Amino acid sequence: MASSPCSSSAGEGSGPSSARAIVRRYRPGDAAAVGRLIADTYRTHNLGFAPADEQARLLGPFGFAGSPDPAHREAIARAIAAPLVLVAEVDGVLVGVLRGGRRDRPRRAVLQSLFVDGGYHRRGIGRRLVERFEAACRAGGATQIKVAATAYAIPFYQALGYRRSTGMRTTASFEGSGLPYQPMSRSLV
Repeated sequence: MASSPCSSSAGEGSGPSSARAIVRRYRPGDAAAVGRLIADTYRTHNLGFAPADEQARLLGPFGFAGSPDPAHREAIARAIAAPLVLVAEVDGVLVGVLRGGRRDRPRRAVLQSLFVDGGYHRRGIGRRLVERFEAACRAGGATQIKVAATAYAIPFYQALGYRRSTGMRTTASFEGSGLPYQPMSRSLV
């Protein structure tokens, strides 16, 4: 895809601990399942610092992930949109999603978010998603990946070779604020 900074034809990666997982491109029909996955994982692993009302603001449209309201579903689909969205499935169930691919510099791609169902942590799902994303970005000419890792995800990204680029910071998420994150990056060359 010429307009996307990351190619979508990169290989899936492999590993014995993730052999049952299929990594593929996101399809519009995945929106409801992806929305629920993001809402559950974000709330469970990243928002424990915030009171309930602030969690609702930080979740934005994902706070309505279980809603049948078409307006809520459309808002979730818009929030998922990114140049490259990958999902991981195990036995037909979506267990992971990675959004990214926009460029903030000519040769640096941004990994915008990664969520893996807590029941599938430490099984290679996140690693496969990131490896596929990195391969796609490398094929699209990127030489560096940047990510704003939540405190929970720092060890995961460090294990993949990402390095802290500054100290911890806070950012906004949808209508909420105060989300702690660690700027990290990895060279692809």
